[in-house]
Amino acid sequence: MNFGMVFIWVSFILALGAAVLSSSYAGKFQNKQLSGRLEIAAFSLISLACILILYYLNAVNASYAYVYQHSSLDLQWYYRLSAMWAGQQGSLLLWVWGISAILLIIKYKSKNLPEKLMEHTRTISFLIISVFLLVLVLDNPFAVYYAKAQSIAVSNWNPFVHAYHLTDGQGMNPLLRNPWMAVHPPVLFMGYAAFTIPFAAAISGMLLNDDGWKNIAGNWMRVGWLFLTAGIGLGGFWAYEVLGWGAWYWSWDPVETSSLIPWIASTAYLHTQYSKKEAFRFTAPLLSVYSFILVVFATFVTRSGMWVSVHSWQDFTAESLLIGLFLVTITVSSTYLLAKRYFEEQR
Repeated sequence: MNFGMVFIWVSFILALGAAVLSSSYAGKFQNKQLSGRLEIAAFSLISLACILILYYLNAVNASYAYVYQHSSLDLQWYYRLSAMWAGQQGSLLLWVWGISAILLIIKYKSKNLPEKLMEHTRTISFLIISVFLLVLVLDNPFAVYYAKAQSIAVSNWNPFVHAYHLTDGQGMNPLLRNPWMAVHPPVLFMGYAAFTIPFAAAISGMLLNDDGWKNIAGNWMRVGWLFLTAGIGLGGFWAYEVLGWGAWYWSWDPVETSSLIPWIASTAYLHTQYSKKEAFRFTAPLLSVYSFILVVFATFVTRSGMWVSVHSWQDFTAESLLIGLFLVTITVSSTYLLAKRYFEEQR
């Protein structure tokens, strides 16, 4: 049985269930408890999926399409493990794990925050996790090769299919076989994960008209900024060594540039967060919200294939369309809330 495939499916159902219960029945203690249990169960299954894909990559179980595409016996063990973020499914799985881990940290370490504000923040965060897990359901990292009518096919939906045995994979892209690339993506994606919390908190603050959202967003925006800064820097060293971009490691590659833009927005937010100027009552949530939207835009650029880039992994697919629709949805809804707040404050 393909347990990894099932872990992805069940974690999606659990995350969506946690979001629904925390939003619709937040006032009922029993449902709040159940939502918390679903949250822990979803995090556990996502963690197991991460461990399982790392195990398969290190063991070079090439019957799995993701392993075949990114790992091989000739790779050192650390490159086999770093192959997890060599492709889009593994990177997205790492991102989802990061958001889930941060939500658990907030749950157990930030008990003095306003309860209603935290419930809304959790709901929005779990809806985001559900969207990313849906992408992984459609493009499962545990898709497996199997024999079909004297040919080899890939199963993305049947966990009981008999896997076709392959002795070795095709290995990692030679450009990624570099120590900088072993650490650059996970650092970057942990920054992306941290940006989710300020976004969810700012939206919750606007919905509830509660300025306490800054107490949730502040620390996690700093964490996200630090990880994103480190991730961009590490990626720059990789580009300098491997791509030969010259004396300076910045070449305004589309994906490289798209990761810089949310860094600029988050830097601006950190400058406005603790200001006592009334002008920043609107600017602070705007920068917090658009920092995350720009992160999703950077993800869309990487996965859509619409821009020519050394970072692009694939052509435009159904999964790219889903991310694009998610980007449009959060942009339109967030802009509406921001405009509503702006005009209310102008009265």
